Amino acid sequence: MTKAEKTRQFIIEETAYLFNTKGAAATSLSDITEATGLTKGSIYGNFKNKDEVALAVFEHNAYKVYQEIKKSISKDNQTQRERLLAIVDLYKTQWSIFFELGGCPLLNTATEADDTFPELKQAVIKTFSGLANIFIKILEKGQENKEFKTDIDIESYAYLFISLIEGGMLLGKTTGQIKHLHTSLDRIAIIINSEITL
Repeated sequence: MTKAEKTRQFIIEETAYLFNTKGAAATSLSDITEATGLTKGSIYGNFKNKDEVALAVFEHNAYKVYQEIKKSISKDNQTQRERLLAIVDLYKTQWSIFFELGGCPLLNTATEADDTFPELKQAVIKTFSGLANIFIKILEKGQENKEFKTDIDIESYAYLFISLIEGGMLLGKTTGQIKHLHTSLDRIAIIINSEITL
């Protein structure tokens, strides 16, 4: 990495928690300089404006979530059903990874950017689509392997799983009671084992 790339990455990493907890609108340039110890000139030397920092930070935070999911389904000997359950297990046993970010960055950012930050909203939509595609590919492969029923609506199930995960994360983080996340995850496991598996 060049010096400029390292500085840019440093800014992103040092403000990741800040943006995810305060939001793009409430995070000021002074907050960024305080978090990084850099001058305003240094910030603007690497990013056009605060919005560009917010976009880069979201992509960084979302990538961390994506990488954890990919790692959980990377075993060569996993069946497709086991891959789905591995994602459930990831959120059940490693939920603190996501909560340490200040909550799920997808959910936090989607709520804030919905009507106020079109570019950020598009980045969130793209990320949700990528997450859905992980589920879709697993479900399609499971159908090919005769693990899953062939008459199920794959896309609907993919987004249902995301809805249950994100809803559980929201309730668990807001109330401080992780049982709400576990309830949602248990429901996904029931769906996998009872509704879609042959």
